Amino acid sequence: MRWLLFLLLSFSISTLAQNDALGKEYVKTGEFEKAIIIYKKLYKKSPTSSYIIEQLVNCHQELKQYKEAETIILARLQRSYYPPSFIDLGRNYDLQKDTINANLNYQKAIKSIEKKGAYAYTLGNKFEKFSLLEEAKTLYERAMELYPAKDYNMQLARIYGEQGNIEKMFASYLNLALERANYRDQIKRYISDFITENNEDKNNVSLKKILLKNLQTKPHLFWSEMLSWLFIQQKDYKKAFAQEKAIYKRSINNPDATTNPLNRLIELGLITQNQNEPEIAVTIFTFIKENVQDPIIQLTADKYILELKTSIASKKDYPKIKEDYEVILLDNRFPNEMSDLKINYAHFLAFYLEDTKTATKLLKKALKEPLSKEKNAKVKMELGDILVFQEKFNEALIYYTQIQRSLKNSTLSQTARFKVAKTSYYKGDFIWAESQLKILKTSVSQLTANDALDLKLLISDNKQDDSLQVALNQYAKADLLAFQNKPEQAIAILEQIKIVHKTKSIIPQTLLKQAQLFEKTKKYQDAKNNYKFLIDNFKNSILMDNALYNLALIDLKFLNLPEEAKKGFETIIFEHSYSSYTSEARKQYRFLRGDNVK
Repeated sequence: MRWLLFLLLSFSISTLAQNDALGKEYVKTGEFEKAIIIYKKLYKKSPTSSYIIEQLVNCHQELKQYKEAETIILARLQRSYYPPSFIDLGRNYDLQKDTINANLNYQKAIKSIEKKGAYAYTLGNKFEKFSLLEEAKTLYERAMELYPAKDYNMQLARIYGEQGNIEKMFASYLNLALERANYRDQIKRYISDFITENNEDKNNVSLKKILLKNLQTKPHLFWSEMLSWLFIQQKDYKKAFAQEKAIYKRSINNPDATTNPLNRLIELGLITQNQNEPEIAVTIFTFIKENVQDPIIQLTADKYILELKTSIASKKDYPKIKEDYEVILLDNRFPNEMSDLKINYAHFLAFYLEDTKTATKLLKKALKEPLSKEKNAKVKMELGDILVFQEKFNEALIYYTQIQRSLKNSTLSQTARFKVAKTSYYKGDFIWAESQLKILKTSVSQLTANDALDLKLLISDNKQDDSLQVALNQYAKADLLAFQNKPEQAIAILEQIKIVHKTKSIIPQTLLKQAQLFEKTKKYQDAKNNYKFLIDNFKNSILMDNALYNLALIDLKFLNLPEEAKKGFETIIFEHSYSSYTSEARKQYRFLRGDNVK
């Protein structure tokens, strides 16, 4: 008997679903009369189903059969007290332009929460669904007055945003984030849609004003954290650092602290490093080093400080950097943690001081220490790089191959395979290099996959154009010199390629590579000339968007030509919408145009 009841119930549910699907299809195609026939049958079987009533009412309204719709809604209200039906009734009057009766019913719905607060969420959603934002706002605000434990700040913020009341929107989002730490990342994403990098943008100013006011009247670390976040969005890293220092000092034994202040400082240091703000990054990591007792964290800070100082150093600074490394490396209590610092020092010795002998000796000694497999692989990777620097290609390949075998399918293994391909390319063995690059196109590391694809295209596009591969060999030599940190020599070889092989397909890549080296050596006008020549003379090149974007950044950051930069970003947006640079170009364009992000 039970199985029979179960079978009948299953059949009934299946039939209901099929009829509903057919009704939806009729609605989709605008055949509302047919849909009404379906939903009337379903309504007879389930006269209290909110979903079926909604579908049936909607069909009648589409056909302007407002009396029929009203009869169904009133019948629902007579069967049981269901406040959302007041909104349905009000909207039915609204569609007939009877605003008096419409508002009377909307007010009944709002007033209903005084007796049944549980309906607030459903009612608010229904108001929003019908774009009755003012009514939804009134309802949520009233619900929070009546039931302080309920929080509708997220819904209110969304409504304020749609109404253009940005200040109230910010306030609602921030109040919610203050109370619910797990919402903070999500709320930052919402807020970021309404601010720009411009600290004078009216939305930015409004947000800053709210944060400062709360910081003064309701002391809580959250306001400082948000202020720091705002400064980071505006790329005002000095002010962000000032906030983070204050947070760090106030976080000690502070119950308001929901994030590790030290991690926040490290994160800011890495952001400034990635944003090419090495001086500020050095200041941040120096503060970390001086304010922590943990020797491992101090080592990490030292690593970043010396990396950053090296990136902005001139030759006169090299002796001091060398001395700083040697002082730190006197302490060898933590060989595994110290290995990254030794790798960096070896790189500095080889690529900046050209002391490959000392660098190699340091790394080979490190390999004898108790290192993890990953750290051991990193040391071997640097040894391979130094051998490439010395043009001892076959020895370098041995180290890279060892890494591939010891850490199969890892990111380090993929990087090592790419270096095998790149080393073969430097040697002029383009066939073997290309075979390795084909495998790497599906690398788990997107960066490695992209680099592999770029190099494969360079080889395949140019080996056919030049049967003797003279230009490609010259380009590979220039590429090697760039890797060896000899940009001026690389620039000279690329110049020769431009003169001797000016009709070859390798010229766009040559112009781009040379321009990037001009940037590295701070010859920004020369870089601009190369980018412009590429843009003007190779309009079908796949490198066009690279050249446009790089040129716009030079105009903006180094040549103080914001209008020209704006034109470059605009060209990417409208003529190269497929480009990976489009999103960032749009941001820069809107910033330069002075848009408020809405």
